[in-house]
Amino acid sequence: MRAQSSATTASPIAVSAPRESRGLGTVQAALGVVAFSLTFPSTAWGLESFGPWSLVAVRGVLAALVAGGCLLALRVRLPARRHLAGLAVVAAGVVLGFPMLTTLALQTSTTAHAAVVVGLLPLTTAVFSALRTGARPSRRFWLAAVAGAAAVLAFTVAQSGGALTAADAYLFGALLVCAAGYTEGGRLARVMPGWQVIGWALVLCLPLTLPASVLALSYEPVHLSAHGVAGLLWVALGSQFLGLLVWYRGMAAIGIPRASQLQLAQPLLTLVWSALLLGEHFTAAAPLTAVAVLVCIAVTQRS
Repeated sequence: MRAQSSATTASPIAVSAPRESRGLGTVQAALGVVAFSLTFPSTAWGLESFGPWSLVAVRGVLAALVAGGCLLALRVRLPARRHLAGLAVVAAGVVLGFPMLTTLALQTSTTAHAAVVVGLLPLTTAVFSALRTGARPSRRFWLAAVAGAAAVLAFTVAQSGGALTAADAYLFGALLVCAAGYTEGGRLARVMPGWQVIGWALVLCLPLTLPASVLALSYEPVHLSAHGVAGLLWVALGSQFLGLLVWYRGMAAIGIPRASQLQLAQPLLTLVWSALLLGEHFTAAAPLTAVAVLVCIAVTQRS
C-alpha cells in the first residue's frame, strides 16, 4: 500500500514536469524576444555617439567581459572540443555577423525597414533547424509560419514606403547568419546551460573584438550622449548577453522551430519601441497585423 501510494503521488510530478518545463521555456524565449525587439532602436541611439564599427566592437567587448567574469566566478570548465565548432558558428552569427550587418544597414535605413529581417527570421531559423537537426514540423506549422512571416513582411515593407534600399543586402545577409547562429546555439543549449553557450561565444570573439574596438575608436569620432551610452549598454548587456541567455534556454526547452515562431511578434514590438523612443510613426494597419501574427503564433504553438 505504501509503495502504491508513493507511485500514485509521484506520477503527477513526472507527468507535469515536462509541461512546466515547456511553459518556463516559452516564457524565457518570449523574454528574449522582448530584449531583441529593443536592439534596433538601441542601435540607432548608439549610432548617435559611435561609428558603426566602434559600436559593434565595443558592445562585443563589454558583453564578453561580463560573460567571462560570470564564467570565471562560477569556475565553469572550458567547453569540450566537440562543441567548439558549434560555438564558432554562434560567435560568427549572433556575436559578430548580425550586429555588424544590421548596424551598417541602420546607417541608411529606418528601424521599421530593418524589421523586415526580424519578420523573416522565424521562418529562416525553422528551415535551418530542419536542415541541421533533422526536425520535421508539420504542414500546418509551415503554413502558419509562412503566413505569419508574410504578414509581418508586408506590414514592415509598407511602413518603409515599399522601397528597397542599399541596406537590404546587409539585412538579408544578417538574416542568414543569425538564423544559423540561433539554430546552432539552440542545439548546444541542450547539452550545456544557455548562458554558457552565449558566454563562451562572446569570449571566443574577444581576441577579435578587443583590438577591433581600439582600432575603430582611434579612427571613428565619438560624441558621447545619454542616448548613445544607453544604446551601447543595452545592445551589449541586454541584447547581446541577457537576451541571448534566456533565448537559448527557451529554445532548448520548447524546440528551435517553435521558439523561432515567437519572434513573429518582434517586428511589431520593435515598431512600438521605435515610436516611443525614436519618434517614428506607423499606420493603423498595426493592430490588424498584430492580430494576424498572434493567430499564427497560436497555430504554430499547437502544431
